[in-house]
Amino acid sequence: MRYELTDREWSIIQPVLPTKSRGVPRVDDQLVLNGIFWLLRSGAPWRDLPECYGPYTTCYNRFNRWRRAGIRDNILAAMTDRRDDDVQMLDTSIARVHQHASCVKECESNCTGRSRGGLTTKIHAVVDAKGLPLRLALSAGQDHDGLFAGDLLTELRYNGMLLADWAYDSDAIRELVRERGAWANIPPKRNRRNPICFSPHLYRDRNHVERFFNRIKHCRRITTRYDKLAANFLAFIKLAAIRLWLGIYETT
Repeated sequence: MRYELTDREWSIIQPVLPTKSRGVPRVDDQLVLNGIFWLLRSGAPWRDLPECYGPYTTCYNRFNRWRRAGIRDNILAAMTDRRDDDVQMLDTSIARVHQHASCVKECESNCTGRSRGGLTTKIHAVVDAKGLPLRLALSAGQDHDGLFAGDLLTELRYNGMLLADWAYDSDAIRELVRERGAWANIPPKRNRRNPICFSPHLYRDRNHVERFFNRIKHCRRITTRYDKLAANFLAFIKLAAIRLWLGIYETT
């Protein structure tokens, strides 16, 4: 079926997955992962998972178990060893929150908030020079983009360059980048008094981060947030990021 892992992709992921089993025989991990990727692309509810992928409760429980164990983080960290991070790009994108995901009492702690587009969640991403994801985070829709720059820019390469839009034009962010020995090529805001060194020619490459958001939003589970828990929504985003990296590994 569509969206399933190829044999090459499965051979890359399999060594990272936990192998310890207990109790009754487990449903095959590859089958479970294929079911989760089907849900990621289709945006369907867990109960609508096709029977060919096994019981939906098995897929759901293993999805949550792997999230709590940090399996996706381990896979993503292992794959980013091939990153081209001399140039890093930072940006955010909005995901509309479905009505079924909005019925949570503590909305602020669950990364949902009111913005111009209604109830939304912001996806923060840092990508490398090829537009492949390095770090991901979530926040409420009304939060300013620059609030999370400090947490996302912890691995800037010395003598590297950061590309970001004018929303990140602040003295604090520029100083943070400077402390890490990098250069922030960010267009200055109109109200900035002091002149800033900025290259429009180099800034053209920032479209790679826009392409990244466009590619992961092929997955309907990311275009619209159906998950009540922010941790589950972020886990699906990381799965989409892993699939992009798998494509690079498969072609090389």
